[in-house]
Amino acid sequence: MTVLSAPVSKPEASALTLAWRRYRKSRLGVLGGWVLVVLYLSALFAPFLSPYDITAQHQGHEYQPPTRLHMVADGRLHLPFLYGTKETRDPVTFARKTTDDLARRLPLRLFVHGEPYRFLGVRTDLHLFGVAQPQGGSPPVYYFPFGSDQLGRDLFSRTLVGGQVSLTVGLIGVLISFAIGILMGGLSGYYGGVTDNLIQRLIEVLLSFPRLPILLALSALIPARWPSGWVYLGIVAVLSLIGWAGLARVLRGQVLALRQLEYVSAAQAVGARDLRIILRHIVPNLSSFLLVTATLALPGYILGESALSFLGLGIKEPMTSWGLLLSDARREGFQTLNLYPWLLLPGLFLVVTILAFNFFGDALRDAADTQTRL
Repeated sequence: MTVLSAPVSKPEASALTLAWRRYRKSRLGVLGGWVLVVLYLSALFAPFLSPYDITAQHQGHEYQPPTRLHMVADGRLHLPFLYGTKETRDPVTFARKTTDDLARRLPLRLFVHGEPYRFLGVRTDLHLFGVAQPQGGSPPVYYFPFGSDQLGRDLFSRTLVGGQVSLTVGLIGVLISFAIGILMGGLSGYYGGVTDNLIQRLIEVLLSFPRLPILLALSALIPARWPSGWVYLGIVAVLSLIGWAGLARVLRGQVLALRQLEYVSAAQAVGARDLRIILRHIVPNLSSFLLVTATLALPGYILGESALSFLGLGIKEPMTSWGLLLSDARREGFQTLNLYPWLLLPGLFLVVTILAFNFFGDALRDAADTQTRL
């Protein structure tokens, strides 16, 4: 007698697993996620990756174009190296100019000791790469991957350190504005009545002002004598104070629908406090919506800081940011595009970051949509 065994059913995938599968279907979203990981890791390890201090001025190397690395010499393959430099005079105009000294080859070394810095509270002078300086009183040679600015400062180091400001402004700004927006939107939708009217009228007033003028007005209130750290906090506060209104209005509608559900009524029946019901029962059910909204809102905060710094109302020296670096390029006028195009490289980082956030946010939105087919 043959006994037929019942087919073994596969266990159903969890909601998180299904969301991960939907996210992986978006190639641009996955690419954007990895780009953001690389950018934030570069910002975290910026002092280690930067060959020079962002305030170090190298005399005689103003507006130096990006340094070229070489790997072939005398018909042979070598490890990456760069040539030394020497000053010559133009035979026609007699102007000084810097040319390569083919007789001196300086290898590019990894894990070299250079200018000291602090990383996670530890003082060290180890850098990822650097150039072995020539001996015998020869002039020093510097490696500028992105070139140098008008003061002879390394643009590569300034771009990496500037990413610390531009990228963290978005994160901190979103955390503060979302905390305000969740609280105000939750109270407005949960209580209704007079509370709802007052909060909604305040939101309408905030949304009625154009974003750029109100940004300029609020940033102008920051005293010019403040230290760089205080200016940074002031910029974050300005961006957060005008960024919560839209979220609070959308969240109000979500809370109005959720407060009628059974689990909210059950929490009210057992005597739970209103704030606990909002934060522990209603808001967690909006976690996917909040995550996607936060990801899509981050580019706005980064662009806001860059715009303020570009206009001279944001981050000040000795700190730096991508907007401040672009402001340096603006001071040179339109001739920058022809004479010093490498000064616009921080703008490329800004564009790549905004695109990565948009792709990543779109992928998260598709992943949170349970109607999307796998």
